[in-house]
Amino acid sequence: MDKLVIKGGTRLEGTISLSGAKNAVLPQLAAALMTPEKVTLQNVPDLSDVISMTHLLQEMGVMIKKDTRGLSHTLTLTAPDTISHVAPYDAVRKMRASILVLGPLLARFRNAHISLPGGCAIGSRPVDLHLKGLEKLGATIELEDGYVKANAPKGLKGADITFPFVSVGATENLMMAAALASGTTRLINAAREPEITALGNLLNSMGAKISGLGSDIITIEGVSNLHGATASVIVDRIEMGTYIMATAITQGNVFLENADLSLIPSEKEALEEVGIHFDVKETGVQIKAPHPLLPHDITTAPFPGFATDLQAQFMTLMCLAKGTSCITESIFENRFMHVAELNRLGAHIDIQGKTAVIKGVDHFKGAPVMATDLRASVSLVLAGMVAEGETIINRIYHLDRGYSHIDDKLRNCGADIKRLSEN
Repeated sequence: MDKLVIKGGTRLEGTISLSGAKNAVLPQLAAALMTPEKVTLQNVPDLSDVISMTHLLQEMGVMIKKDTRGLSHTLTLTAPDTISHVAPYDAVRKMRASILVLGPLLARFRNAHISLPGGCAIGSRPVDLHLKGLEKLGATIELEDGYVKANAPKGLKGADITFPFVSVGATENLMMAAALASGTTRLINAAREPEITALGNLLNSMGAKISGLGSDIITIEGVSNLHGATASVIVDRIEMGTYIMATAITQGNVFLENADLSLIPSEKEALEEVGIHFDVKETGVQIKAPHPLLPHDITTAPFPGFATDLQAQFMTLMCLAKGTSCITESIFENRFMHVAELNRLGAHIDIQGKTAVIKGVDHFKGAPVMATDLRASVSLVLAGMVAEGETIINRIYHLDRGYSHIDDKLRNCGADIKRLSEN
């Protein structure tokens, strides 16, 4: 199991090229199940979650051709009529996003047999909304021996579906399912994330009729079939926000290639409030930050609010701000697991219900710490880069799920970071 060893005290200076978005490519890979024709995805990031999803699709019979250039891939997927409609436990257990094959399979083949997914430990994230929505579209759903057995022998039919709360995964699954349903579907209180829009744009290029992308009401007029298409995966806004904060915490000066600040509107506003300066250029954004940073309060919320996936990184930043900050987590119930590890490094964080109260300190001090989930792990990387002495981060397989070659990218900008492998 790999671990990272970081010696703090160096500024980040240089250029970082941002990768394609994990949260965009995973549903787009699932969308390839909806046509027997070729679907080509460019700018696919080199991530363990992408590997897990492609392995699942290949086990089902999808043919995948990969062309690698630099740190990204181009994948061409072909899902013939003979693919399996079963997603077994061994292929699904590693990643929650595997549930996204359910809607496409059910829409195209009228039946699917999907293991309930595994995944990270930041909250229950139940799939109830996915299943109830498919039932509204006319599917029969049974849960048996840890599997979802879904059938729609006469095909899916359009319906109005109102989500009781915003769910990115359920919006994606039901948008794909409705694309091949008969009639019109409206998803009300739908997710508005850029990754939703990217999926909708891919489906539309495949022949779907989807409108309202980026709003909380998405309308899908069902079509009888979809065809092949090519799309480029959008830049990863979570990676972008992470490297902005990595630059700020080290008082660095970094140019982020391909950065698009419109993808992080609330985060940009908060980061400007703490003192970070953005210089937007034609091919990216230059990041600079003063010392000391100013404290700031945030509450996580669905897009366009402050992303829960950037909460842990922002908390690390506020640990070194001059004053007290409050961070309220409104999305996931277990997303403060990094607090104990940050406190081990010298932070002063107190949890009060759903709010973390952070009193700024002068410095972190290196220590062995344990990554507990994807975004928590990268918050420890940020802390380690400015900690006195050496920080050892264990269980970094979490990190590899969502950050493509993070140690290489940071090392190229001056960070003293190395990966150690243990047999």
